Amino acid sequence: MSRLSPGTALRPRRLRAVLAVLTTAVAMCGVVLAATSTSSSAAACNGYVGLTFDDGPTGSTSALLNVLRANGVRATMFNVGQNVQNNRSAAQAQVAAGMWVANHSWNHAHMTSMSQAQMQSDLSQTSSAIQSATGVRPQLFRPPYGETNSTLQSVASSLGMRQVIWDVDSQDWNGASVSQIVSNASRLQAGQVILMHDGIQNTRDAIGQIMANLTSRNLCPGMISPATGRAVAPDGSTPPPSTGTPPPATGTPPPTGGNCTATATTPNVWGDRYNTSVTVSGASTWTVVVVITAPQRVSTVWNGTATWDSSGTVMTMRSNGSGNTFGFTTMTNGNSSARPQIRSCTAG
Repeated sequence: MSRLSPGTALRPRRLRAVLAVLTTAVAMCGVVLAATSTSSSAAACNGYVGLTFDDGPTGSTSALLNVLRANGVRATMFNVGQNVQNNRSAAQAQVAAGMWVANHSWNHAHMTSMSQAQMQSDLSQTSSAIQSATGVRPQLFRPPYGETNSTLQSVASSLGMRQVIWDVDSQDWNGASVSQIVSNASRLQAGQVILMHDGIQNTRDAIGQIMANLTSRNLCPGMISPATGRAVAPDGSTPPPSTGTPPPATGTPPPTGGNCTATATTPNVWGDRYNTSVTVSGASTWTVVVVITAPQRVSTVWNGTATWDSSGTVMTMRSNGSGNTFGFTTMTNGNSSARPQIRSCTAG
């Protein structure tokens, strides 16, 4: 039987000791690296956007939540009351995953055709169903199809909810491909909100790329403030906490009477009507003049105060403290091709 020399016998012990030191060092480095990574992620948030998902919960809510968690996303879920009643566990899972839950009506009806009492019953029943299932009382309301009027806004407000439409439409409801959804989401700016939907595979597949684009622009998912309807930090703070060098100044708002820019898009089109969304830049208070082609007529407006000329085709929309995006629904009245034109945008 061979024998080891005393020096040889010590080598395994020395090797074990060295490995133990290395293991400890690696573990410590891992802690440092993890802390650095977290700090870097926090410092990268120079603005927040609201990612929203309508029409849930669905049979695919669990899959959506898995994707959101995997990408570090907290989002706002505009739930249909009837769906919550029929799938309480999925609504509970939304809250457990860190999502915010909000009111999207009882059964996704055209609410502007309802009486005030019917609106009140619909939204109250939905909020009660959500609170019963999740323990959370909704503070936000999104009208189905983006259709609203002053009565509906007043009813939502009486129930403690702020109406939230959207700034960017992902078009996922319209069969948009993954790349189209990603491209649409790339238009998001700080404070803005995007419309997406629960239950659509392409939407789930797009989330990773949406997050990569947001990260490249130092934007992070946030909550929608019940006070302003705009996206803020997940803890509700705004502007985002300062964590290093602040973003470059964007200049001061133009003086009263100066110019601003109004950009119109048509996110929703149906057979007899369509929605127009107008985003104003360059001013926090503004007046936008919009021209409608007869015989088209505007039926509802939101996030602004509208007045009309005697012809009923020239609408002057003024800011009312609801942010820099307003919208309106136009009835085509037989002219389905014409779209509203922005005549002017004046600051102040």
